[in-house]
Amino acid sequence: MAVDDPIDRYLESIPEPKQTDMRRLHGAILEMNPGCKLWFLDGKDESGKVVSNPNIGYGTLSKKYADGKTKEFYRIGISANSAGLSVYIMGMNDKNYLQEKYAPAIGKASITGYCIKFKALKNINLDILKAAIQDGMERTHV
Repeated sequence: MAVDDPIDRYLESIPEPKQTDMRRLHGAILEMNPGCKLWFLDGKDESGKVVSNPNIGYGTLSKKYADGKTKEFYRIGISANSAGLSVYIMGMNDKNYLQEKYAPAIGKASITGYCIKFKALKNINLDILKAAIQDGMERTHV
């Protein structure tokens, strides 16, 4: 099964108005990064237990763990949740970077070391969010 199929089903399952925001965000990321690897994680662990919200990933990052093992993962991820939407920018070494660079101009969003959360796209500056996403893609390029 192509990764587009579960992504399309996931997007269709999201209630409005979040669905429209997720589709808009998904399209913007694909437009900025044509041909990047797409991921879909359904939020379930190996036993089928739900451990997170489903999410869509973009690009490839080699994550290195403390034990020396590495795992391929996405660079950017998006997810709908009960409070709104989350954008994950993985692999950032400086956990203050996103907050310091983008918080002053992004609008009504909560920013942690790797996550930007907001209720709806209308509450944030989309151009600033897109800049943060591209910045993350470039900073974590393998």
